Amino acid sequence: MVIALCSAMMVAEIVGGSLFGSLALVADGLHMSTHAGAMLIAALAYTYARRHASDNRFVFGTGKLGDLAGFTSAIVLTMIALLIGYEAVSRFLSPVPIHFSQAIPIAILGLLVNLASVWLLSGDHHGHSHGHGHSHGHDHGHEDEHGHGDEVHRIVGSAGVFALSVFEDGVPPVFRITPETASLKPNANAVSVTTIRLDGTHQTFAFADRGGYLESKDDIPEPHAFRAVVRLPDGEHQIEFEEHEHHHDDAQAAANRDHNIRSAYIHVIADAAVSVLAIIGLLLARAFGWVWMDPVAGIIGALVIANWSWGLMRDTGRILLDMNLDKRMAENVRHVIEDNGDTVLDLHVWRVGPGHMSAIVSVATREVQRNPGFYRSALKRFKGLSHVTVEVNPTPAVA
Repeated sequence: MVIALCSAMMVAEIVGGSLFGSLALVADGLHMSTHAGAMLIAALAYTYARRHASDNRFVFGTGKLGDLAGFTSAIVLTMIALLIGYEAVSRFLSPVPIHFSQAIPIAILGLLVNLASVWLLSGDHHGHSHGHGHSHGHDHGHEDEHGHGDEVHRIVGSAGVFALSVFEDGVPPVFRITPETASLKPNANAVSVTTIRLDGTHQTFAFADRGGYLESKDDIPEPHAFRAVVRLPDGEHQIEFEEHEHHHDDAQAAANRDHNIRSAYIHVIADAAVSVLAIIGLLLARAFGWVWMDPVAGIIGALVIANWSWGLMRDTGRILLDMNLDKRMAENVRHVIEDNGDTVLDLHVWRVGPGHMSAIVSVATREVQRNPGFYRSALKRFKGLSHVTVEVNPTPAVA
């Protein structure tokens, strides 16, 4: 439906702008043409990704096809922006008459089409298949990452001031203890937290040293409403925790983002803004005789398009080049393995599709019974890891 709307409006605006002398209208029509193309590219990308999701030639699945489609749309947008800018400069140098009574209604109709397209896409722009064809024993759902940043409890004692919080960014929830004014961080073995829930159940958490803070080795079960008894070298401290609303983490949002539907969705939103600029330029030109306002609106529209296309090109380019968008995930994978007393020799984490990360890790261990399956099982706690490859290097025990 959006492709049909955009195609019809594209023809009307380009023809109308050419006949009635409005560069802003032609610019909007050219931009509208990219939306019809973007929708087609998005649809074809999803179709191809689903059709070839189980094709072994795609080593890590077809999840990146959407990013390739988004990158392609960004390049086309950049070319359109350059064309509009060139035409705007030409109109400044050689002004042409504008037929306002015909151009303004077409520009308003273009805005209505854009708003209709936004409405059509908004109900479905998060629900598309990601085309990731692997099955490695991991859940493929998105992981909600939330924190209790507003509930940081400070413990004041003879050893100094410590901040105790529940940390949930990219990992199952864990306790963190951070020294604030303490002159000496306590030994992790001398620290523990025992939770006491309303039903009387107790659970004690041991801690590991993470450098600047201590972190519990075990996850905290939901809900996070309990009384916590914190044992520090200077004694015990009791703290009440209350359940808070969850919120998404920016890094995980970047890993989950579907750039294919994003490119289609923001295409029409950006064009709605360009339509508004075209209308403003035409109204001011008619009311005050400022004919130069029309090419000015075209230039502003070109800058809007160029800025948006650069952002999309940057984000999709990072994924296509296998940049690690979620450094916290890599840190958490390292922690899980090294908490078991092993050493991570090499680690690579990258995105293979929206909501899907892949990891390759090389481990050195003195435990002869630990095979790759042991580490894959330990890493199942991270729902976003859809593909894990583990290399185990046995290390002789020191006599």
